[in-house]
Amino acid sequence: MTVSNNKPVSGRFLTLEGGEGVGKSTNIQFITQLLADKGIDCLVTREPGGTELAEKIRDLLLSEHAEPVCEMTELLLVFAARAQHLEQKIKPALESGKWVLCDRFTDATFAYQGAGRGLNQDIIRTLETLVQGELRPDLTVLLDIDPAIGLARAGQCGAPDRFEKEKQVFFERVRQGYQERAAAEPGRFLVIDASVPLPDVQAEIEQRLLQSLDLGEKA
Repeated sequence: MTVSNNKPVSGRFLTLEGGEGVGKSTNIQFITQLLADKGIDCLVTREPGGTELAEKIRDLLLSEHAEPVCEMTELLLVFAARAQHLEQKIKPALESGKWVLCDRFTDATFAYQGAGRGLNQDIIRTLETLVQGELRPDLTVLLDIDPAIGLARAGQCGAPDRFEKEKQVFFERVRQGYQERAAAEPGRFLVIDASVPLPDVQAEIEQRLLQSLDLGEKA
């Protein structure tokens, strides 16, 4: 894998994906500790966000506004935050040999802005290439759950943001978008059933992630 400026990438790039209420925050901590136990110190970050400027764009994306946010504005803001995040944090870490674990990445854009909002996926692919070059995640853990269950869980975690206020049908499209991405790239995705009890979710993550990363025998 190479970054857009053709420098070789020696670190590994892992992402965690899923809709609302799947338990990403809890499980990204679990994965971080799992890798630490194998002697791998990861840079943990998130999208949108990850840098001071990108976090300000995140606030714009998640907050309510007096005027409606058009779909193309939303998409361009997502990629603006991503461009900053990549140049300031992700690429330098990978080029230095560090592993990166990111809470959501471009698969979320295809799911939320593509499937959810109905934006043309060819436009998203064009922006993906423009902003990322050849850089793609090495492995993606997708936490999958029925949106009705996920939204009920998310509703217990505080006031909803602009996305969380969408109707259930929106999140059903998002889930379908994620599932289509996973079906198209089965070698990259680990699809985990997030509806079962947390210990079962984490047991499956541990087994499949370590196997996929060939870390099962390391002390």
